Amino acid sequence: MASLHYETSYDESEVFSIAGEALKLSLATDIEPYLEKLGKLTKCSKLDLSGNTIGVEASKALAEFIETHDSVCKNVREINFADLYTSRLVDEVVDSLGFLLPVLLKCERLEILNLSDNAFGLRTIDILENFIANATHLKHLLLSNNGMGPFAGERIGKALFQLAQNKKQKNEPFLETFICGRNRLENGSALYLALGLKSHGDGLKSVKLYQNGIRPRGVATLIHYGLKFNKNLQILDMQDNTFTKSASSILANNLPAWKDTLQELNVNDCLLKGQGASEIFKIFHDHKFEKLESLRANYNEMTQETIEELLVPALQKGNLPKLKDLEINGNRLDEESEALDTLQELFEDLELDDLEELDSEEEESEEEEDEDEKLQEIETEIMEKQLLQLSVEDLAEDLSKTRI
Repeated sequence: MASLHYETSYDESEVFSIAGEALKLSLATDIEPYLEKLGKLTKCSKLDLSGNTIGVEASKALAEFIETHDSVCKNVREINFADLYTSRLVDEVVDSLGFLLPVLLKCERLEILNLSDNAFGLRTIDILENFIANATHLKHLLLSNNGMGPFAGERIGKALFQLAQNKKQKNEPFLETFICGRNRLENGSALYLALGLKSHGDGLKSVKLYQNGIRPRGVATLIHYGLKFNKNLQILDMQDNTFTKSASSILANNLPAWKDTLQELNVNDCLLKGQGASEIFKIFHDHKFEKLESLRANYNEMTQETIEELLVPALQKGNLPKLKDLEINGNRLDEESEALDTLQELFEDLELDDLEELDSEEEESEEEEDEDEKLQEIETEIMEKQLLQLSVEDLAEDLSKTRI
């Protein structure tokens, strides 16, 4: 389940949780005892139903309860509906969200919503899109492992763009956290996701798009047309997508924009390749990252030269003064080298138990391999103007008619 990276503090009397109890709540009578307990709270700041399974009738009862009880509707700040539909049919999930999400739009203090680990897929995208576009009070959205696919990912990107416009109109702060890992977003969703993330500007602090099968061109698109405009980014997690040299270069070019804010960078299993890893680590050699605490670059075909000539000198120069979590396992490194001895002295928890042999086969020509994956020049200004011209209703109506 996606983890939270911001402080949340509630009085125990303000939290209602049946998390992880594996309850099967199908009928209104099934959920009624728990609603009675929830009704005893004079103020509910956090509602956690994760790890259970809810049906249509129970969802309707829950939605009606939230809407008619100010203790929840006017006070709830965090809702966790992760892993809520185990064994449910797609139709049940669609109908359940049809009851719950419109009611959540009425919860004007709701800032944190976790919908991860639910099999949504395309059938739910109309409801999700409308909710995201209008959830103007939301600051943190967690949507990991939902079976989205590239088409749904594109529509979520458009909804994020519309959300930013609606937030501006209501003078609400931009989205701070967007977590959308393990969703098979691939390259097809990258451009509109980029524009959606870009639209939240300096407000966006944490982006996690791990394990999405995004290829170098998609990664480059996300960074070049989107993330580079989020100047206050603190956490970037792109683990287990594919960079190679082309996308690594785009990341390297834009890393300096976050040198005063970045706290965590996760590019584990991203196939940076030797040249790509060197370009990225050269940025840490040439610039001081005051706040970077976690740097993860396992299994990337990084070479010994990158460690010796860039990473160790960067640490010795004091360019990474707060770094405490370093991951470089699974790369082409010499475990007997002085450089790795130095790193192990600096980082007690450093794992180096699965290094590639230094005499591994030479890398293929990176220029040839990346030729079809290089960044495309796109007139995004035209696309943004088109999105601005669409109302939320027009957007939903137009896109709901589109099918793969």
